[in-house]
Amino acid sequence: MTTVPDASPIVDIHAHVLLPALQAAVQARDPDGFARAAELDARRAGAESQAVSGAMIGERFALLTSLDARLAEMDRQGVDLQVVSPSPSHYYAWADEALARWVAVEANAAVEALVASAPGRLRGLGLAPLQHPESAVAALEDAVIHRGLAGVEIPSAAGDLELSDERLEPFWERAAELRAVLFLHPFGCTLDERLDRHFLSNTVGQPVENAVAIAHLIFGGVLDRHPQLRIVAAHGGGYLPTSIGRADHAWAVRPDAHGCAERPSAYLRRMWFDSLVHTPEALRALVAAVGSDRVVLGSDYPFDMGVDDPVERVLAARLPATDAERILRGTAVDLLGLPAASMGGAR
Repeated sequence: MTTVPDASPIVDIHAHVLLPALQAAVQARDPDGFARAAELDARRAGAESQAVSGAMIGERFALLTSLDARLAEMDRQGVDLQVVSPSPSHYYAWADEALARWVAVEANAAVEALVASAPGRLRGLGLAPLQHPESAVAALEDAVIHRGLAGVEIPSAAGDLELSDERLEPFWERAAELRAVLFLHPFGCTLDERLDRHFLSNTVGQPVENAVAIAHLIFGGVLDRHPQLRIVAAHGGGYLPTSIGRADHAWAVRPDAHGCAERPSAYLRRMWFDSLVHTPEALRALVAAVGSDRVVLGSDYPFDMGVDDPVERVLAARLPATDAERILRGTAVDLLGLPAASMGGAR
């Protein structure tokens, strides 16, 4: 593996853990809701993709659940620290408020326990049920204040609520106060059967969901009202960052696209984006759009749509050395408030 200077830790901010006991408990508590959600997922993804995904999870189950397997893979990849978030399949956006509140606390506790088992190698993100805004604030506080997690993972839409919905204002306000990391990661796509073949629900749907969510945050004025938010978008932010010129043009010529105070492209510098864009050209384009100090390493560990050589992918883009160092180390260290040099060489 190509090496980089050993100073601050190399941080992978996009890594997942599967919580089988939580899933079984949710299914037992609301079997009808669970079955309806599974049916919707199957309809949106299509039978062929569902079958392939099921086999993939089976093959990677140990990587998703075993600490030893996780640490060995991190060592192989040259990753010092993973920021671990629950698989987005644990959002359960359909759950009623009582169940959603319970899920968040259980997920937060499970991530806390995982991090405690390898504190020098892992940091954690919990869950907050945005579809129930009051409970989302409590879950955020549970994750950050009571369990010492870096923040929470959030979906691209909160059930029937877009991220610009005014009912989420208390959540954004509290997240800014706590300096919580909010990891924006879609689950599925709302384009339904149009994407039910060829794995389009993921290859097209995930970038669409990212772009729509970020657009709501920008055009809905969320980032104007809460400039201290620390939002990290998975998958390089989807289609929006490198196609932002169209949004800028709309902002300039159409009054209905003027819900934000500045050009939409200005807000890319108020967010962070992971490096999971799959080609050197795409990573260079992302850095050109948002700046290397707004890009962090992301692998989507250990799913098949992620990469098992995330450090090599950054180096393959042949960015200036200072830009590569920021992506691999410095930006995440600053974002997470990590001790810069003391964790280097943890592997």
